[in-house]
Amino acid sequence: MEQFEKPTGSYISFFSNKVKQYGGINLAQGIPGFNPPAELIDELSSISHANIHQYAPGLGNRQLLELIAERYAVGSDNLLVVQGATEGLSLIYTYLLKLIGADFSVLAFDPAYESYSKLPEIFGQPFVAFPLNDEGCFDTDELSKAIVSNNVKLFFVSSPGNPYGKIFSKAEVDSLIELSNRLGFYLIFDAVYDELYFNEPPYIPAMSINERLFIVSSFSKSLCITGWRIGYILHNKSHAAGLQSVHDYIGLCAPSLLQQALANYLAKNNYANDYREAFRRNIAQSFLALSGTLRELDFEIPKIDGGCFIWAKLPSGFTDGFRFASMLYHENKVAVIPGEHFSPNAIDWVRFNIARPMNEISAAQTELVRFIQIHRG
Repeated sequence: MEQFEKPTGSYISFFSNKVKQYGGINLAQGIPGFNPPAELIDELSSISHANIHQYAPGLGNRQLLELIAERYAVGSDNLLVVQGATEGLSLIYTYLLKLIGADFSVLAFDPAYESYSKLPEIFGQPFVAFPLNDEGCFDTDELSKAIVSNNVKLFFVSSPGNPYGKIFSKAEVDSLIELSNRLGFYLIFDAVYDELYFNEPPYIPAMSINERLFIVSSFSKSLCITGWRIGYILHNKSHAAGLQSVHDYIGLCAPSLLQQALANYLAKNNYANDYREAFRRNIAQSFLALSGTLRELDFEIPKIDGGCFIWAKLPSGFTDGFRFASMLYHENKVAVIPGEHFSPNAIDWVRFNIARPMNEISAAQTELVRFIQIHRG
């Protein structure tokens, strides 16, 4: 493949795989660069010889379900454990496609995480990217018009977001829930990054669960176990049988051994609160360091409240995010993601993963400074 030839699949896989194959610093894929909790690994080791190597219950490990239910103050019958948040999103989509029929559009705020736009592409529905204003907010009247005029029946929202780490306020989330009930669309609330915030924790509308609201989350990012693939869906009880029937054929169950190790660990360690707090501090340190360097290099960075990423507009003189990312990896072995992967309006933006230890962040800072200096002349 030529250096500037664009891949047909995911840019995230494309640039991340370069590091996996040829080395470098992976600020592309949202892979945490920190070890999982030592106590969690100890639990996994201690039960590895137990007789729990066959299929787990389709709904999920009972102990794990009860722990998650307690965390959100909901009933365990409002929950389904799935193979990561990615399965959770696609499972809900597949289920709602059967429930609604195929004649509808899907909406998310611009820029949008890849699953929000690619699932409609796979299933043949139009995707609508709704822009936030310069303050990172939305006008409810304009949003309502877009929903009605485009026949939107499914709406994805994440808080904190990916690639743009905005945290939506309680008032904003409540207004989306009110709109979903009034205009008749389904709201899928992606809470994967809910434990990764810089100041105030995000509002997660678990107590507002109704027939039109689903919440998806996972343990992947906050416990640095992206390879374990343990996520979950919070849903209204009316959807339990329908979701389970689809899950039986596209996911079946998350790994039984890993679910049990996780349940044991969470029960003994206050739901990993200490580990999550330490991880938040690491993320905040990386964010402050890298965002500071980027601003010194004249990148434009909107207000970011949390998550694992820096969403940044290229400095003057650079207009093509894909070309920038390709050259940065080819010349300096730092992998980032072009903004166009998340929005056709973000040709001159890029996304940096900050869930990496400071030695990698520092090395990336050095290479970025060197790269910008050379190409600015």
